[in-house]
Amino acid sequence: MSHIASKIRSKPEEQPFWRVKTLEALTLDEWESLCDGCGRCCLVKLEDEDTSEVLYTDVGCTLLDDETCRCRDYPNRQAKVSDCVRLTPEAVRSLSWLPQTCAYRLVAEGRDLPWWHPLVSGDPETVHAAGVSVRDRVAGPEEEFSLAELLERITDWPMQDLETDEPA
Repeated sequence: MSHIASKIRSKPEEQPFWRVKTLEALTLDEWESLCDGCGRCCLVKLEDEDTSEVLYTDVGCTLLDDETCRCRDYPNRQAKVSDCVRLTPEAVRSLSWLPQTCAYRLVAEGRDLPWWHPLVSGDPETVHAAGVSVRDRVAGPEEEFSLAELLERITDWPMQDLETDEPA
């Protein structure tokens, strides 16, 4: 084996940024790329005043595009939706309602991204193909529902941990 070939073979593979960086160390582009586009965090949530339990509905935020599972106006979302939560490293560590599959949560917990995450698969459609996203599961935008109707739309599927093994 030539000297150059042995150097190439002995060079450890470069690890992806989410395996070696903390949330605080991410660049803005890396931070934004962690979002898998599932849309689960953009579902309307209700908090039980007595227990502080957060309950998911199958109703989307007014800005949620239920086909792309992305925000229709991401740069201006907080100005347009008063209770839109801006994710920060601190928020990620304190928000109990972030889905188990959320890449921000996974990285904060020192866990790897699943096979269907676009950073792993290279394809933004795998999050939908794997059944992780809210695509085809959103009842409609929140302004179409009264509080009583929202209470009838409570569901637990957004918080379920999904099988993360790649299909055979």
